[in-house]
Amino acid sequence: MTFAPSPIPSRTQYVLEAIKHSILTGQLSPGQALVETELAAQFGVSKTPVREALKTLAGTGLVVMSQYKGVTVRTVDAAMAREVYDVRLLLEPEALKRSILRKASLQAAQEALVRADGAEDRAERSLANREFHRALYLPCGNPLLAKMLDEVRDQAALVSTVAWASDPSWDREAGEHREILRFALDGDVERAARTLHNHIAGFVERAFPDSEMSGASGRSEGFEGGEAR
Repeated sequence: MTFAPSPIPSRTQYVLEAIKHSILTGQLSPGQALVETELAAQFGVSKTPVREALKTLAGTGLVVMSQYKGVTVRTVDAAMAREVYDVRLLLEPEALKRSILRKASLQAAQEALVRADGAEDRAERSLANREFHRALYLPCGNPLLAKMLDEVRDQAALVSTVAWASDPSWDREAGEHREILRFALDGDVERAARTLHNHIAGFVERAFPDSEMSGASGRSEGFEGGEAR
């Protein structure tokens, strides 16, 4: 058997992942300036890969490019959170329904829960949280639907990072994750989707109480899904 070494990431990809990690773990704060020359010196590269990485991050919504302010980490406010989470509320529960109906394996979601429980820091736990949600929608059978959710994934993680900095509600959300997965594994399509919906809506409502999710939370008053409110 021929040994195939792992591909070495390009300088641009290396810089991109490093900056993204710093943003999504709170090491770089919303509104903080990202100066090309400083980043190039920090990573030991020329300004070109830094510039390309920042352009890509701007495309994913993690940074903002301004003619006057230069490049800054995107600021999180109620309006931004509402936009991102409204997309998740519209698409993610439907994707989960389809994953369940296809009897897709949710082993990756179970593994993500275990990693979250054993996480030693915020960065590790945040990554496990993102992996849990992705493991629910990725096997939905519609690549375009999964891609659309992937496109708001980083922005949702940025919202979470800011919210957790002021209110580290890890334990509550871990309990809701276990409940979502329990319903999904039981094949209870409607309850799993509703619990996921309430989980997503509840998080942004707690983090940004004035965000008024414009009725998107769509909660059923008779829902008996336990602590998913």
